[in-house]
Parts: sequence; structure tokens; C-alpha cells
Amino acid sequence: MTRGVSRRGAGALLLGGLAGAAATHAQASSTMPQREAEGLYEPKPASTVRHPEWSKSAVLYQLNTRQFTPEGTFRAAQNQLPRLKALGVDIVWLMPIQPIGEVNRKGTLGSPYSVRDYLAVNPEFGTMADLKAFVAAAHAQGLHVILDWVANHTSWDNALTVQHPDWYERDLDGHFRPTPWWDWSDIINLNYGHADLRRYMTEAMMFWVREADIDGFRCDVAGFVPIDFWETARAQLETIKPVFMLGEWEMRDPHRAAFDATYAWSWTEAMAKIAKGQADVNALFVYYSWNESAYPRDAMRMTYTSNHDQNAWESTEYERYGPAREAAAVLSVVGEGIPMIYNGQEAGNTRRLQFFEKDPIVWKDDEQGDLFRRLFALKHAHPALWNGAWGGRMHAVVNSAPGKVLSFFRRVEGDTVFAALNLSGEPQTATFMGAHHHGAYRDAFSGEAVTVDSATRFEMAPWSWRVLAT
Repeated sequence: MTRGVSRRGAGALLLGGLAGAAATHAQASSTMPQREAEGLYEPKPASTVRHPEWSKSAVLYQLNTRQFTPEGTFRAAQNQLPRLKALGVDIVWLMPIQPIGEVNRKGTLGSPYSVRDYLAVNPEFGTMADLKAFVAAAHAQGLHVILDWVANHTSWDNALTVQHPDWYERDLDGHFRPTPWWDWSDIINLNYGHADLRRYMTEAMMFWVREADIDGFRCDVAGFVPIDFWETARAQLETIKPVFMLGEWEMRDPHRAAFDATYAWSWTEAMAKIAKGQADVNALFVYYSWNESAYPRDAMRMTYTSNHDQNAWESTEYERYGPAREAAAVLSVVGEGIPMIYNGQEAGNTRRLQFFEKDPIVWKDDEQGDLFRRLFALKHAHPALWNGAWGGRMHAVVNSAPGKVLSFFRRVEGDTVFAALNLSGEPQTATFMGAHHHGAYRDAFSGEAVTVDSATRFEMAPWSWRVLAT
């Protein structure tokens, strides 16, 4: 503060300055042409993405071609499509299908995320004709197929290293470099400061949509690639057909004009902490608060209890969630988000599948498969559970076991789903406050008619749930 001016005097000077500034602003505003002022402060949409109609109630299925069948081929996988349809799957996400680099390869077969040729098919999986037949068969089942796309990096022996070495990042010694701070020694990073690289990568993606009738992409480490590249790529892809874009990232801005869906990493982390007794229900309140307050209403955030990374490098869902596993699966489908399962979960796979070697899933009937089947049928049947703005917002219902029981309802066009989950290892008795969730329901699993009112009381075993639907 200036010496010799009191706080009161300084305040008067400040107010006087503000008054003068306001008068100047008013004078300037009065001279602003009316046409320029119109609409200046109108809200603008947070997202311009137009989701394909077929994604409104969609369930994702991640398919690791190498491990999905004993043969590890598109032809063998194609025979399983009717089973996936019966499970309730809508979108099949194929992990990268291109040839894998041999230089600095990890393991015997290498990582599918080390792409040697963006425009070819890995002979380990079959031919281009086999891929086209797989996609056509999926479409005949009413399914859609998206490809895993690795735009951030290539293998060391990708032809682009010779044809366009300037498209790559360099280390301090001027050599190609892997993605910094990770152990991805089998790949090297691309540099998106080059317009020609952006054109090449976009046209490569368009190639698969045109040639194989692919319906979109899951984009690996999408946040490591500039968002404006993805926005341009999506616009170009949609000159061919409507596409579905899933970005491996957790942030709001990719939803602006690039991606239909992104990852809900913080949801999986919150659920894992709750399952291990390291957090309570409030950890999910933090996630859902950000989900509702910071993300576009139309954003789809992918919720899941396993994927290829977690299964191979961290833990299976059995290890990760323990006795909370089924409750986590229920919330991944009934709560807001677009649900995904990794191949083998429906068979109760308890193994960490090897990533660089052949390690086929052992298929069998399992109660977890039945749980997912019933959950996906529930999602499809109830608009309240649909994706993005098609579905109903989650509304918290205050209950008598805070921190232990998560309770909420979702409603759209008269369709309501009310859910309560005991996310603790102890029995809980829960009563519910408020009246917005009151009504006549049926238990989504037992079929029992249930009236929910101010007297409703749930006796809940550890890690149990109740899902009621109108």
C-alpha cells in the first residue's frame, strides 16, 4: 500500500477508480453496434461431438486377438461374435491389428502397440480379407467394431523412420527416443509439429474406415498427442461415416470436438481404494462431483473393472477388488458412464494374461458372465441407464449409513432406476431421506415388486447391492 494513504482512503480511491472505469465501460458499450453485442454472452456448447445413434446404450468389449482364441486369429474370433451378441456387447474394440516391430521387440511376439506398418494387417492374426470378414460378420450381428490406434509412437523399424525421419522426436544426442519417463523401449515417439505427419496419420485412419468398414477408434495414450490433431482427424473421418472415438485419457477438453468417450481412471482408483479399505464412499463422491460439474453433460466416461493394462501389469479384478468385485461391476454399469469389459471377464478368468507371448483364455461358464449379461440387458432396457445425455443424471440419495452405502437414482422420460450398494465389509442397515426416489419398482435381479417410500429399509450384507427399476 502507498505510504501516507489510510486503508479507508485507499478504499475510497479504489472505489473511485472502479466507478470511473465503469462509466468508461458504459460509454464504450453504448457505442458498440447492437449486432455485435447480440449473443455475446449466450452460453456455447461445451461439446460439438455428435455421437452415433447406435452408441446411446452401448457396451464396449475389449478383444485381445492374440489371447481370445487358441488360434489367435480373426477367423477364430469371428465364430465367437454370436456369443458376444448374446452377452449384450454392442461395440467390439480390437486391440492393434497391424504388424509388430521386430527391432527391440519385447518377448517372443512383441507388443501390438509397437506398430511397424499402419496400413497392413499382422499376419499373426490373418489377412485383410479375414479382418473385413470379421467386421462384416459383426455388422450382421448388429455389432460395431473399433480399432485400437497408436498415433503417439511407432516401432523402431517402421518404414517412416527411413522415409520421414524428421517426423520423430530426438534425444539430447540426436537419436530417436522412446516416450520419456516410461519403459517403452520397443517404440519411438512421433513429433506432431509436422503438418505432413498429421495428414499421413489422418489418412491412415481413414483408410481403415474406407477399406474395412471400421466404425471408429480407441486411441492409445490420446493425451500425448495434440488435441487439435484428434479434432481434425474426427472431422475428416466423419466425411466417410459417423464414427465412435474412445480416447485413452482422463480430461474434459478431448470431449470438445474429438472424442465420444474417455477413460474414468479416477473411478477405478476410487473403487480399488474402497475395496481395500483405504477409502470409503466419499472417494466416489469426489469422482461423481467432478463428473457432473466439470465434464460436458454429453460426455461418456468409460467405467470398467479390468482392461489389458491392469490385467497384465497390475492385477486381475479378483486381486484388485476382492469381495467388492461384483459390487464394482454393478456400479460400472448402473452408474453414469459407458461400461466396458475385457475379454475373459465373462468366463471368470483369474489369470494375468501374458502380454508378449501366446496365453489363450480358458473359456468356461461362470457366474460373473451371468452377472454381466443381466447388467447389460438392464442397461439396454432402461433409458435412465443410457450413455451421455441420453441417460439420466445420477442423483444422490442421502442414507443413514454415510460413507458405507452409496445410494442414488437415475431418471429420464418417466423411467427410473434406484440403486443402493453397501461398499463396506460389514453388514449395513440403510434408510433413505427425501422423496424424489419414491415409487413402485421391481428388483432388477429377483423380479420382486418393491415399493420405495419413507419407511423403506434395506438390510444389506457386506458388498451387496439392490438395484430397482420401474
